[in-house]
Amino acid sequence: MSLFGTGAPGRVVRSGIGRRRVQTVVIAVATMTAVASAVVAGSLMAAAAAPFDNAFKQQRGAHITAQFDPARASAAELAKTGKLPGVAASAGPYPSTSVRPVDRAGFRLPTLALVGRSGPDGAVDRVDLKSGRWARKPGEIVLDASFEGPALGIGAPLKTSDAKDAPTLSIVGFAVSAGKTADAWAAPAQVDALASEGHPVTSQMLYRFDSASTKQQILAGRKKLAASVGSGALLGTQSWLDTKRAADQGAAATVPFVMAFGVLGIVMSVIIVGGVVSGAVGTDLRGIGILKAIGFTPRQVVRAYVAQALIPAVVGITLGVVLGNLLAVPLLSDTESVHGGVSLSVAWWVDVAVPAAALVVVGLAALIPALRAGRLRTVEAIAVGRSPRAGRGRWAHRAMGTLPLPRQVTYGLATPFTHPVRTLAMLLAVASGTVAATFAVGLTSSLNAIGTSQDPESRAAVTVTTTKAIEAAPPPPPTGGDAEDPPPSGGSESGPSPVENSAAGTSEKPKAADPAEVRSAVTSQPGTESYYGKARTEVAVAGVSGPVQASLYEGDSGSGSYEMLSGHWITGKGQVVVPTRFLERTGTEIGDVVRVTYEEDTANLRIVGESFDTSGSRLEIHADMADFESAEPSAFLVETKSGVSADEYAQKVAAVVRPLGGEVTAGSESGQDGVILVMAAMAVLLTLMLITVAGLGVLGSVVLDTRERVHDLGVCKAIGMTPRQTVSLVLASVTAVGVTGGLIGVPAGYALHGLVMPVMGRAVGTGLPSPVLNVYGPVQLLLLGLGGVVIALLGALLPAGWAARTRTATALRTE
Repeated sequence: MSLFGTGAPGRVVRSGIGRRRVQTVVIAVATMTAVASAVVAGSLMAAAAAPFDNAFKQQRGAHITAQFDPARASAAELAKTGKLPGVAASAGPYPSTSVRPVDRAGFRLPTLALVGRSGPDGAVDRVDLKSGRWARKPGEIVLDASFEGPALGIGAPLKTSDAKDAPTLSIVGFAVSAGKTADAWAAPAQVDALASEGHPVTSQMLYRFDSASTKQQILAGRKKLAASVGSGALLGTQSWLDTKRAADQGAAATVPFVMAFGVLGIVMSVIIVGGVVSGAVGTDLRGIGILKAIGFTPRQVVRAYVAQALIPAVVGITLGVVLGNLLAVPLLSDTESVHGGVSLSVAWWVDVAVPAAALVVVGLAALIPALRAGRLRTVEAIAVGRSPRAGRGRWAHRAMGTLPLPRQVTYGLATPFTHPVRTLAMLLAVASGTVAATFAVGLTSSLNAIGTSQDPESRAAVTVTTTKAIEAAPPPPPTGGDAEDPPPSGGSESGPSPVENSAAGTSEKPKAADPAEVRSAVTSQPGTESYYGKARTEVAVAGVSGPVQASLYEGDSGSGSYEMLSGHWITGKGQVVVPTRFLERTGTEIGDVVRVTYEEDTANLRIVGESFDTSGSRLEIHADMADFESAEPSAFLVETKSGVSADEYAQKVAAVVRPLGGEVTAGSESGQDGVILVMAAMAVLLTLMLITVAGLGVLGSVVLDTRERVHDLGVCKAIGMTPRQTVSLVLASVTAVGVTGGLIGVPAGYALHGLVMPVMGRAVGTGLPSPVLNVYGPVQLLLLGLGGVVIALLGALLPAGWAARTRTATALRTE
């Protein structure tokens, strides 16, 4: 207590906190919620930005990684591009190709972007060698550090493909490129030797620009490079902004909605603290006058009332820091940096800055009404505190008395006008709780819509695969691309979907059915309404480092299409649909042509649509299977005719395809992504906390109002008002506040959802389609509006019960 004075001042503070226990708890809970949300948001922002930025700056990462056709642009011509206006530095050209190696256990790694460099240093992209040494001669290879494990270590052999005569390379080192310019490095001569018809050698150039902090500046740099070489020489580019977004997005998508809850919590804290202190001053005017009469200075009075708010606030802030650290862990665990992961602990400065800022905000919120107490004259405070002000709110009582309602109800409806400041604080608290509820309902609905839109296979009534499901298939390794084969050193948490299973590589591959026979089994069933074939595999895209996931479709795949942001879904050969991330990473747009290679087949495909894709850093394209002769469907997704049971249909098809090695499943469970589940759970938790705080804010205000009017309630009871009527009176006093708070809160929550969701989409590099944004229905909005009334009534229920139980004689004796 020494901070706020000892002796008499300390006793005044302790007495005020003891008399207003409900308000004390309200302040503590409100500040706890606000601080917890702010700590989570601050920790996510710190985790999302620092790791990549530090590594990229240290390595002088490439702003643009470009791939050129060596047949159309010579090394001398490429060297001249490094002297273009605006280019700060360049490196290359380096020979580049792609390989899909096999380790000594027979497991296939994902397709790797292999670049030939004589050393890790250079004017651009100074690769950080984590272990071992650099490749000095043919027969040696350096892998990205994410591949290092028990099965892949220094000295381990690595075949460049699964062909019998494929050359074997020795792993001599592991390195990291912050800009993800390659997945592996070797001597330039080795890269030239590994080139094949399906994976030709391209020339890689790395550039740093004077200005490259925005998408527009990157596009301008790309156009400058394209114009400096012959037509068609530039095969593709990769922007550092996309690499940074991929490194940051584990936390970036979560930051906007957590910040929204944090702001709501802070606003609610200010409202509640200001309302509580203002109510304490208003109901304790006589006590303030007595304190001044016995020698308290205005400064001591102000300090006493500020202290009554700050002490519970300090408790709430402490609990909020602890809670915020706990809530941040599951979100930070999903965040990975490009150089080996970020710490799962909250940054120390967040745990210092947030509590300090919260303490200042609470102090200022309490100071304004406390200054009023300090300015009161002694005689005026004693006189006003002895009897209530006459005339305040009488017009409201006269107006409400004309309504055809019971007198106790009209009396309660007029009560809020007696203390307009207190009513305003209660109204804003209810409105804030309604905003939080409306925003949370929209957020969880949007997250569910995102999960559904990213799993179009779950729409099919029956899924028929060409291979039986593989149990406990390991997930892909943590690289720039996703593998369909098990990692050399990874474990397994869950198996892939049936369509992924059918293409998964294992050491003992299951018997596979002939796609033609499976197709025949599907078409011969009388219950088949429609179907399409699908295969998920890896392809190489010119200009993109590392493998690209591809979904190849046979037939009319409209029923399994992704939501489109622009353009249209594939309708035939020569077309490709790509996500927003692909367009940004390659600097392409709808109408451009990209070169795609699948095994030995290469096709030039025109981009016809931009799909909605939230698959993280992975790039995935959608194309027609007819563009690649060697591609075959690994699954057939079937729609049955009306009235045909999917289970019975699946049993009939299974009787045909299972002996062939295939598998049939009826329906498909749409599993939600872990990040979506964490965000939805976080939203629900924060919303419940804010609604609780709103209810406690109403509780605190009604408690003050009920105790202030306890003598009037005693008079009403003496002339015949029953306990039930007393409850009706108190509840009626907050009904109008609840209705008004709902009318304000629902539109505000609706607008907040429309503001935050696009920001979350941009954080992960995509726009959002209308099914994700337009998630509210009229009935849902009406129910949310009634939520304001529910919050107000629940907050007033306890003081209403107290007022009903108070004995008439006790109430009449209370001053």
